[in-house]
Amino acid sequence: MRIPLILEDRPINHSLSLIDTQSLPEEDKSVLQIWGRASLQGHVKISGAKNSALAIMAGALLCPEDCRLRNVPSLVDILRMGQILSALGVKLERNGDALDIDARHIGESKAPYELVSQLRASFFVIGPVLARLGVARVPLPGGCAIGARPVDLHVRGLQAMGAQVHIEHGIVHAYVPGDGSKKLKGAKIYLDCPSVGATETLMMAATLAEGETTIENAAQEPEVVDLANFCKAMGAKIRGAGTNTIIISGVPSLHSVDYSIIPDRIEAGTFLVAGAITHSEISLSPVVPEHLTAVIAKLQEIGAKVIAEGSNCLRIVPGGLRATDIETLPYPGFPTDMQAQFMALLARSEGDSVITETVFENRLRHVAELNRMGADIRVKGNNAIVRGVPLLSGAPVVATDLRASAALVLAALAAEGKTTIQGLHHLDRGYDNIEAKLRQLGAKIQRVPEDAVEETFTAQSQNTTPAPSV
Repeated sequence: MRIPLILEDRPINHSLSLIDTQSLPEEDKSVLQIWGRASLQGHVKISGAKNSALAIMAGALLCPEDCRLRNVPSLVDILRMGQILSALGVKLERNGDALDIDARHIGESKAPYELVSQLRASFFVIGPVLARLGVARVPLPGGCAIGARPVDLHVRGLQAMGAQVHIEHGIVHAYVPGDGSKKLKGAKIYLDCPSVGATETLMMAATLAEGETTIENAAQEPEVVDLANFCKAMGAKIRGAGTNTIIISGVPSLHSVDYSIIPDRIEAGTFLVAGAITHSEISLSPVVPEHLTAVIAKLQEIGAKVIAEGSNCLRIVPGGLRATDIETLPYPGFPTDMQAQFMALLARSEGDSVITETVFENRLRHVAELNRMGADIRVKGNNAIVRGVPLLSGAPVVATDLRASAALVLAALAAEGKTTIQGLHHLDRGYDNIEAKLRQLGAKIQRVPEDAVEETFTAQSQNTTPAPSV
């Protein structure tokens, strides 16, 4: 059965109730104002990895006992996943960065479409629910509009493990046929491409399957390793995570766990670029330097120095910025999630750079907004030719996706004058209170209601609005 490509083109809706007493920030009703050319200094605390946390929250569905996750970032996407788990019958309680999950009494009823359609990672629940119950119904997913991210790899893998799968009216129906144990069966699975989502979905499904499952051409991202370590801490038998071959020996059940999520390598990379683009020396921790090898190598090619201070702290020391070429690749290659941020940096670097996006075909939409700020960038196919300019200028801009929003923030920090950024619902999906962290470093940044946008843009054009005191 061939599964159609699904484009993630649905906007986030922030009107839904939460799983706890917190309330969603009204990102769609506010904008960021940034006054550029401020020098940054100090230390940044890096939050837990969004992409790890989302997968591990889904992985907790495998366990019929209590799980505690630590270092969980405070993000809209995390709240969305919590709502999806709650809809499946999971009890959740959040205390600071700790999240307690009780999935004893999950049901196979499908998660609400209005939730799943807004969060790509929500599709991950199909693996653990199917493994636990023998049946699962999950709507096709959504998220950032950065290109096609099909679910056919997930589906084919589950079918190889004995599941019957069909798609009807936008819902993926999966079940284990027969009158027996309703258990999936171990299988040899080859992924046509090293999809992180498919690797994680199938690895979770295999933890409770009968027999051994081998996933070839598996994704090697640190978030895959983190999920594997979480499952192993619950009693799963997994080896090879972090290589292109993962072997899972199924176990009858999993047990309670207290687990801490790894630091977010993309947030860390974003702050390293913030130091480079503003010619500022800043430090950040906790980080796992090995997760940032490709990012650090490119920063050093561009002219910055990245110094390790202890086992989990990095310091960036700025230098002259010069052009370099970048090609995004699956891990351990250069991450697509850092492409937009480096484009902002290369827009201020001397010389011509070429950025080649090989992972997602629609992830160059931020070019137009950076050009609005005075960048000189041309797009040809999946290549962006970036000619460095001496200065960027503040302008009203709109974020088109999560990492594009970070690129605009970075460009605004380096620009002359004031930049106003709309579309903050993207930013808040992946960065835990980024403006507070930047303000702590000395950035001149504030969030204001969207109804002030017209007044803001008028002031921007007249260049008369003073920067706030820091």
